[in-house]
Amino acid sequence: MKRQNNEYNLCKAIAIYIRLKYPKVLFHFDYAGLNLSKAQAGRMKSIQGPKGFPDLFIAQKSFQGEYNGLFLEIKTEGTRLVKLNGEYSTPHIAEQSEMLRTLHQRGYKAEFAVGFNEAKRIIDEYLKG
Repeated sequence: MKRQNNEYNLCKAIAIYIRLKYPKVLFHFDYAGLNLSKAQAGRMKSIQGPKGFPDLFIAQKSFQGEYNGLFLEIKTEGTRLVKLNGEYSTPHIAEQSEMLRTLHQRGYKAEFAVGFNEAKRIIDEYLKG
């Protein structure tokens, strides 16, 4: 029985949405969510930038011209980003949040998107204003 890869399926759905709704928009997903062999994972790690880099980049200025591009860290539906005490739920999510903050300081819109509907909403607001 094959294991479901929910993160990959979510990213694929978002990619299909962007291609259909915004066919001229340039975008790129990293390889998060793919089940790579140990050798492939090692090769990918050797050419990647810093940890916490977001899953999706849309290479287009925002509708209002305020941002240079959009970065989204994609999380599957139901992912809890923050605990009840206000701390990030995992050290990895804290690391991703710091990267999003750094990207925002450099002129990009950079956010978490939990689930398809939230990703769609953020993308639509970014591209249509």
